[in-house]
Amino acid sequence: MPSLGSGRLPLGRLLVVLGCVHCVSPFPSLTSEISVTSTDLHATPLIQWHRDAGARLVPFAGYEMPIQYSSIVTEHQTCRTSAALFDVSHMGRLRFDGDGSEQLLDHLLTRRVSDMPIGTVRYGLMCNADGGVLDDVLVSNLETPSQRRFHLMVVNASNREKILNWIVPHLADYPTVTVSDRTELTAMIAVQGPMAMEVCSRLFKFDPKRLKYYRTVITDQFSKPVIISRTGYTGEDGFELIVRAEEATRIWENVLLCGREAGFAPAGLGARDTLRLEAAMPLYGHELDETIDPITAGLTFACNLEGRGFIGDEALRQIASEGPKRVRRGLILEGKRPAREGSTVLGPNGEPVGVITSGGPSPTLGKAIAVAYIDAGVADLPRYTIDIRGKNAEAVATKLPFYRRAK
Repeated sequence: MPSLGSGRLPLGRLLVVLGCVHCVSPFPSLTSEISVTSTDLHATPLIQWHRDAGARLVPFAGYEMPIQYSSIVTEHQTCRTSAALFDVSHMGRLRFDGDGSEQLLDHLLTRRVSDMPIGTVRYGLMCNADGGVLDDVLVSNLETPSQRRFHLMVVNASNREKILNWIVPHLADYPTVTVSDRTELTAMIAVQGPMAMEVCSRLFKFDPKRLKYYRTVITDQFSKPVIISRTGYTGEDGFELIVRAEEATRIWENVLLCGREAGFAPAGLGARDTLRLEAAMPLYGHELDETIDPITAGLTFACNLEGRGFIGDEALRQIASEGPKRVRRGLILEGKRPAREGSTVLGPNGEPVGVITSGGPSPTLGKAIAVAYIDAGVADLPRYTIDIRGKNAEAVATKLPFYRRAK
């Protein structure tokens, strides 16, 4: 089976990605990545399909992307009850080949990679020396049919250039490692929802009992390679497919066709954001950035702090030992008015004790929900007040996530 793409990233050579300009967005959690319209926007391999389907398109992280096809609530509910297809080709895809790849990744990431079995996926973070998060990523350990092993890293679209710039200087210490950017050579499709397993296992001919959560396999469709990972960003079961760019439309349409009777439908970035908010999955630029560490973000599970060294390890061990100064909490508002990013959380005496990082309506709960960082000393209070543009709203604290699918 031929490999997915062939371009390599020579040491010192970086692909420049279109920068983003901040603007006001009707989807507040996406504002930091939505950019002013530009004729220089990148297009995913599925862009013509989106246009033909009448999708509402917006500039997002340097790409022209569908924000919705019908309504965000309808697409959200489709994902929760059947399955939705998301074009996530804007996400960066970096391939690591050669002896020393595991050691390089161990050095760069909070999560140990060197003990990953073939066919597994791990969530980890790339930090600076102070423990601040440069990006949160997924790393897969894969093997081609010719038994050639490689690692594939999926990074956030807005961080692709930054992460490449961060990685390249470290390659000097790992001369046998090559890093190739496969983003423009491939497409990435997320199939998410309770019906995804039934349809995808039949279509792509894999054993659903063997492809467990956070497992991955290389299979084929139309005699072309497809990387299938049982991962997602919606809180539902499902898969993320990486395919050759030229095969994207055919595979997208085939999944929709095979899932038609089950109610499959395309969904845009708007529903993807409401779904991930209900599942309390962090969004870079909101719950994560270079001033926020994984311990504070509640991601200690993704940090292997003992028995190894990596960039930012000393800072993270100190934070873990002393305890974080802030805690990530979930809030359910008592009114319909949503609390948006930047809204101040107030304590019992009206004093500022935290800030909202993401917020909006929950189609599943029928309530307004929000995620906030709250000062550790008052993080266990049952109720808070939120200052929403000068007007106070009451909120009840709740454990995260807001939504958890039935097993």
